Amino acid sequence: MPVITMREALRQAMSEEMRRDPNVFLLGEEVAQYDGAYKVSQGMLQEFGAGRVVDTPISENGFAGLGIGAAMMGMRPIVEFMTWNFSLVAYDQIINNAARIYQMSAGQYKVPIVFRGANGYAENLASQHSTAVDSLYAHFPGLKVLSPCTPYDAKGLLKSAIRDDNPVIFLESEMLYGMKGEVPSEEYLVPMGVADLERDGDALTIISWGKQVHTCLKAAELLAAEGISAQVLDLRSLRPLDHDLLFACIARTH
Repeated sequence: MPVITMREALRQAMSEEMRRDPNVFLLGEEVAQYDGAYKVSQGMLQEFGAGRVVDTPISENGFAGLGIGAAMMGMRPIVEFMTWNFSLVAYDQIINNAARIYQMSAGQYKVPIVFRGANGYAENLASQHSTAVDSLYAHFPGLKVLSPCTPYDAKGLLKSAIRDDNPVIFLESEMLYGMKGEVPSEEYLVPMGVADLERDGDALTIISWGKQVHTCLKAAELLAAEGISAQVLDLRSLRPLDHDLLFACIARTH
C-alpha cells in the first residue's frame, strides 16, 4: 500500500472528486498560482485550469459567500481558508447562510460546500494563526465538522465531505501536513459520524480528535508501562458525534 503525506492525501481526494464530478471546484487564497499556502493544491491548476482552481482576493467573507451561492446553484465548491482563524471574517456567511439556508428555504436549496484549511496551533505563528475553532463550529446545527488525524482518514473523509449535500467544516492540523501513512490506491470513503477506536483498553477512556490523538496514544503507552490499560477513541467527526461508540467506550471503563 502506498505511503504518502497528509497533504498528498488531501490533494488526491480533491483531484479524484474533481475528475469524477465537473461541478467540484476549489477556490481560496493562493490555491492556484502559488500551489497552495501549504502545497495541498500543488499541481491542480495545471490539471484542472483556472476555471476550477481559482485564486481569490484576500476577502474570506467575499469568497465564502461566492462559494455558498455556487453551491445553492448546484456546484460543489471546496473553499480553502489559509488558516481557520481567518474564517471568523466570514463567520456570518458560514453560520447565518451556509448552515441555515436549507432550513430557511424549507429544503428548496441544498448547500453542498466544504470549507477546509489549517486549524489550531503550529510553530511560531503567533496569535492570529493559532486559534482552534473546533468547538466553535461544532455547536451550530446545519454544519458537519470533521477533523482527521491520519492521511488515510484525511482522504476518505474529505471525499465523503465533497459528496455530501450539506456544508462541511474540515479541520486540518498544519503540524500533520507532512505526516506519512498508508493510503490505498483504490477508491474508498470514510463515513462521517463514525469514530475510530485507535487503542483498546479497560481501565479508562481517552477521547480526542485531530492532532491530539497522537499525543493521547503516547500517553496511553506511558500508562501501559505502569500497568494501566487505556483505550483511545478518535472522534474524527465532531458533528455528528458517534454516540454509540462513544457511550460504549465510556461504559466499558466506568
